[in-house]
Amino acid sequence: MSAITNPKQLTVGDTLPPRNLPVTTSQVISGALATRDFEPIHHDVSVAKAAGLPNVFMNILTSQGLLETCVTESLGYQVNVKKVDIRLGAPNLPGANLTFTAEVCAVDGNEIEFAVRCDNDQWGQHLKGTVRVVVNN
Repeated sequence: MSAITNPKQLTVGDTLPPRNLPVTTSQVISGALATRDFEPIHHDVSVAKAAGLPNVFMNILTSQGLLETCVTESLGYQVNVKKVDIRLGAPNLPGANLTFTAEVCAVDGNEIEFAVRCDNDQWGQHLKGTVRVVVNN
């Protein structure tokens, strides 16, 4: 993915390059454990199946981290994340392919707000919301 060379030139309606990412079992489990989420449904397949799911599923902190990374990588690490406001939808299960998208919805000086979304090819919309970043001088 190529980075945006000058985030300060972004205007409302501009989009970041979409990012695709496959979900693996290792990623789901390690993301949960790294964020200290020890809820068994995120790392024990038998618990997930007892809850009616076919496999473990990604926790919100992992989803949020991946989303923030998609935005910051596109902007060449020239920004700091100021605020994230997301709402979860369908779960992310191993074997799914994620697509992250972001569109500029507001610009206020050195701050840029993106309308963001992540869809997976198994169950549909995983999350949507906004990410506000501050462009470093």
